[in-house]
Amino acid sequence: MIKKSIKKLDLDIYEETLENGLKIFVVPKLDVHNVYATFSTKYGSKDNEFIPINENEMIKVPDGIAHFLEHKLFEQKKGLKPFDFYSKTGADCNANTSYNKTTYLFVGQSKIKENLNYLLDFVSQPYFTDENVEKEKGIIEQEIKMYQDDPESNGFEKLLFNIFNNNPIRIPVGGTVESIAKITKEHLYTCYNTFYHPSNMFVVITGNVNPKEIIDAVKENQKEKMFIKPQKIKLKEIKEPDEVYKKHETLNMNITIPKLLVGYKINIENLKLNKEEIDAFASAYLNLMFGSISIFSLDLIKEGIINRELSFSKVKTDKHLVLIIEAYTNKKKVFLDKLNEYVKSHTIESSEFNREKKVMLSSTIYMSDNIYRINSYIMNHMVEYNKMEYNPYDFFKKLTYNDFNKFIKALSFENYSTIYIKNS
Repeated sequence: MIKKSIKKLDLDIYEETLENGLKIFVVPKLDVHNVYATFSTKYGSKDNEFIPINENEMIKVPDGIAHFLEHKLFEQKKGLKPFDFYSKTGADCNANTSYNKTTYLFVGQSKIKENLNYLLDFVSQPYFTDENVEKEKGIIEQEIKMYQDDPESNGFEKLLFNIFNNNPIRIPVGGTVESIAKITKEHLYTCYNTFYHPSNMFVVITGNVNPKEIIDAVKENQKEKMFIKPQKIKLKEIKEPDEVYKKHETLNMNITIPKLLVGYKINIENLKLNKEEIDAFASAYLNLMFGSISIFSLDLIKEGIINRELSFSKVKTDKHLVLIIEAYTNKKKVFLDKLNEYVKSHTIESSEFNREKKVMLSSTIYMSDNIYRINSYIMNHMVEYNKMEYNPYDFFKKLTYNDFNKFIKALSFENYSTIYIKNS
């Protein structure tokens, strides 16, 4: 067991890798009552073309299968199902799937070892039949249609679809009604056996726990399970052009005020920065350019071009960074013209960057006192960077305006796509 102390954040992180490859991270916080435990696999909706374990040929599985698999692992052959089990122990359980990971979790205050053992067990005991797979299709179809009826979700998904040409991140995490109809139990077992090996998974536990006791409990649980020898997972290499798939699209939906989403697709292959720096600088850039106190946002509200603060987010692949700006506006062309002029001409001063850097540092301190954010921080690092950055405070402290400026100068805003959602 390795112990890493982060003195500036008053945190200790305990880490261990088991013989089967499973990584365990424990962060004790004895001043809280809850324990938050997550069990994740580095497998998400984008991983739909791969060579299955013990095979040689590349296959493509139906879109949405990672999310479908998440649902089906809650189906148990015998004994209590997860929601029933955790309701009896006084804990909450859930799961979620993203583009690059699937996570199963519980939150509780008592019977932690019992809850943890059950979490490790139910995720390790797939039970798929033709009947229960068919039954699930109707449930997920309704979930997909619900998101399609929501302007926020549908607009964001359509934007990603129109930005990317080949990258499977363009497909919604849940897939489509057509794609899930093709899923079979054989597909599910193939994906499970390939991606749910302990060497591709990790456990993160944050809260009021004794690290040694928790790690010993995981060891004891895993000792009873048999796994094949770890193998390197081979995914299909995606070739994605810089150009967007579709420049503009209008959606007619039930919405009171029209909404415009703009996504700039930026090649980051030649940026001489590591992934963590790109993520940090992209977040700082968006906050400074489009945050609630940015001159741009305040001027647009004053001029009546938008009627509320801008929203923004980012999506990153190995080759591209997508900066997304969302605005409620009746003046689509005016807003888009002003936005394009702004991103190409506006400069950020060192004083602004240094102010934002203080925000990053204070956010890191805030994160260190929250068991959910600590857990999320570790999960994201393991998936995004395949390693842990043990001192986020020092990382942000070392960021410089000079490197930030290099990042900004490398941004190109020529390739972008828009989604305009208006009342039908």
